[in-house]
Formats: sequence, structure tokens, C-alpha cells
Amino acid sequence: MRFGEVTLYPVNGHGPEDVVVDGEGRIFTGVDDGRILRLSPDGRRIDVIADTGGRPLGLELYGDDELLICDARAGLLVVPLDGGSPSVLATSALGLDFVFCNNAAVAADGTIYFTDSSRRFGIDNWRDDLIEQTAGGRLLRRTPDGSIDLLLDGLQFANGVALAPDESFVAVAETGACRVSRVWLDDGRSDVFADGLWGFPDNISTGTDGLIWVTQASPKVAALDVVRRLPGFLRAGVRRLPASVQPSPGREVGVLGVAPDGKVVRELRGEIDGFHMLVGVREWHGRLYFGSLEESAIAVTPTIG
Repeated sequence: MRFGEVTLYPVNGHGPEDVVVDGEGRIFTGVDDGRILRLSPDGRRIDVIADTGGRPLGLELYGDDELLICDARAGLLVVPLDGGSPSVLATSALGLDFVFCNNAAVAADGTIYFTDSSRRFGIDNWRDDLIEQTAGGRLLRRTPDGSIDLLLDGLQFANGVALAPDESFVAVAETGACRVSRVWLDDGRSDVFADGLWGFPDNISTGTDGLIWVTQASPKVAALDVVRRLPGFLRAGVRRLPASVQPSPGREVGVLGVAPDGKVVRELRGEIDGFHMLVGVREWHGRLYFGSLEESAIAVTPTIG
């Protein structure tokens, strides 16, 4: 199914990468200069509620009155929904500083599941990790007492995180492998939740409809597969090329609504006028809210049936 009517809500910044909606319908996003923005439900009013001083990516509601922020430079943060200074929850785990804190999901008891995308490449060099296929991404868990443990390692650019509605498993997008993996929380075993995706998955989230929504930011890039097979010194040469001549994403985007049993229930795919690099998705009472790595607006669909 192709995208129908989509409304753009301009934001006074660039790259509103993720989006979350609170119980009042207010929309939260972060832009690339570090600001955290709160939009009114109709998008007409924008308030700055915080500045991380870094690059905010994934956002989640944290309890009744706080916002959890995965900041690619500053780590795992929280800030009051009404605004204030961010507090740091973590900047490292298991002896390793975070290189690329990316996305998260929060359980009912306050446990945080989150990703550190790469051991080698930070936000400014995200394309390099996709070229090198470093398999250095981690899925981590922070319990309410502040301890952090490792759930999955060796992920191909660990990205979006979502919990099953019954919290039986946590799903994690592997952008570099075009799949979504998962970990069963009762015994720690892992398997594949969604595979063979036509595009690169980015953020994922659990909707109010009980589906796990998966973004596909861009179709697979054939030239990237060729580059990955080159010898190491040639791949390094490609990484040093200007971004404009490296393998680059297309404008087609998509989202999948996947049931907990792995069945695709909904799919939207195509081009959205004035909007590309769709990397964030949030379903809230029948509407879909999209974030972008490259635009200066978030996109909103009408209520879907």
C-alpha cells in the first residue's frame, strides 16, 4: 500500500530523527543542534524543552513526567517533559564508552533496553559502519537500580529497539543486515523477528495498536553490496570519498506494522513529497508520526483504519 495523505509539521531545526507522543497528544523530537522540541498536537506551537549539547536520536517516555533521550554524543539522558536540564543516566557499559547511543524502549518497571550502534564509528561517520560491516553493535539493558548488562553483541549497526506488548521479547533493528532480531526475556535466547527487508531498517517502536512498527529509511543500495566485497584497503578508499559520491540512499521510504508473531499486518511504501530518509515512526491511536534524518519537518498521517 502506498502512502496517502501526509501532513508535514515544520520544526525550527534540522533532522528530527525520532518522535514520541505523550498522553496529551504533544509531540516530542530532537534536532541536530542538540535541542529537544515539544510540538502541540496540531504542530502549530513549538517549545524548546532542553538542549543536550549533543545529537539526540531515539526518544521514549520515561515514567509519567520524563523523556528518555539516546544522544549519540552525550549518552543516555533524561529530561522533564515540562523542560529543564538533562540528567545523565549512563555514558558507558561493561568497560566500554558509548560510541553511538541510538535508540531505546522502556519497560513498565522502568528497565531500559537500548543500542550502542558501533564500536568504531560515531554519528558523523555512520556510513562507514555500513560499508565496513563491523558487527560491533550492542543491545544493552539498564535496570532501575542503574546496573547495565549485555543482551546481544555483534550486531550489524544496532539501531531501533521495541518491546513486545506483553514484554516477552525485545526487538532490535540491524540496519546493516536489513533485518530485525529479537531476544526472549525469559531465557535470553535470540532469533530473527523480521528478515529479508527491502530497505534499511532504522528506528522501530511499539504502537498503541499492539504492532511493532519498523521504518525502512531507504531501499537497499546495490553499489553498497559491491563495495562491501572489496578488499579492506579499497573499502577504506571509498570511505574517504566525499559523501556525494559514496553509495547513497534513495527517496523511497516505508514502514511495516508487524504483529508479535512476526506477521506483517500493515505496510506503507513509496515516496512522500518533500520528505525522505524516514528513520522514526510512532503509531498513536491510529495516526502515524514520522521522523527524518534529513528533513526539517516531521510527517503525520491521518487516522488509519
